Amino acid sequence: MELDEKKYLYLLFILPLIVLVFLANLYWKRKKKREFGDLEMVKKLSPESSVFKPVLKLVVFVVALLALIIALVNPKIGTKMETVKREGIDIVFAMDVSKSMLAEDVAPNRLDKSKQIVSQIINQLGSDRIGIVAYAGSAFPVLPITSDYSVAKMFLQSMNTEMVSSQGTSLDDAIRLAITYFDEKSKTSKLLVLISDGEDHSDDAQAAAEEANKAGLKIITISIGTEKGATIPLKSNGVVQGFQKDNNNEVVITKMNRASLEAIAKATKGGYVNGNNTKEVLEYIKATLDKIQKTEFEATEMADFQSQFQWFLGFAFLLLFADVFLLERKTKWVKKLDLFNENK
Repeated sequence: MELDEKKYLYLLFILPLIVLVFLANLYWKRKKKREFGDLEMVKKLSPESSVFKPVLKLVVFVVALLALIIALVNPKIGTKMETVKREGIDIVFAMDVSKSMLAEDVAPNRLDKSKQIVSQIINQLGSDRIGIVAYAGSAFPVLPITSDYSVAKMFLQSMNTEMVSSQGTSLDDAIRLAITYFDEKSKTSKLLVLISDGEDHSDDAQAAAEEANKAGLKIITISIGTEKGATIPLKSNGVVQGFQKDNNNEVVITKMNRASLEAIAKATKGGYVNGNNTKEVLEYIKATLDKIQKTEFEATEMADFQSQFQWFLGFAFLLLFADVFLLERKTKWVKKLDLFNENK
């Protein structure tokens, strides 16, 4: 059994408090009766008053509250166990987070466009495992290989141009870091999806791509931006304060470099696609994945858990409904039982 909302278990402390309040009230009533007169005489003045019925009402109410708390906790019971065999490939997304990715020659900007593309690629994946790398002047591991797509999307949306301190676009660092994500001994197919405007500020990208090819890694490059280029706006609270300038105090015009990205893809017998059209990218990625051989890389025992809160909720409402009709005076069948020696 699995408990979905364990925090509600703290409500169980209310139950003994209710019992204590009931006992305190019972003691207070008995004390007042003694002050009024002899207990036996007072009892004869209210012959229909029952000791058992208030206790019964308390028990019914407490059990109803207990059932409600259990319903809030939402216990789940595993109904079956099955072996799930997963087949897929390992994919690493290398995301360019350099300042040039803030250019708005594609809407809303190059970086946000990249996030949208990767998110939609993840949406169409099946049983593949994914990882994420961020890079600018150097590369930074964001998420190791995982099959948890929701976590991957969370990390993806948190990516920004401030997460890598050194600026520039070092494609070779991104490729070499991505290589370390994959197990050399694994027979699982390996794919690197590299997303960038292609403005490489290092001279070693081609050599890194050849290293990736030797490691059995195929690279798909996706270009973001236009060859015409655009300025890099510097914003504060969403308002443009100025534009990025170079060392000569000239406004920087950042242009998409298609050639460098095509060369990297070619070195690993991969492919290149222009990322400005999301539909084309998704179709290209899907076609590429369909051609790649899938490998069985995981076999786990999965439990199918089903919520049981509805039974406790129904039982609680039934008891509360019954409690409404439970009166505190004696009833004939209870009187015959004489549970509390009340017939003296």
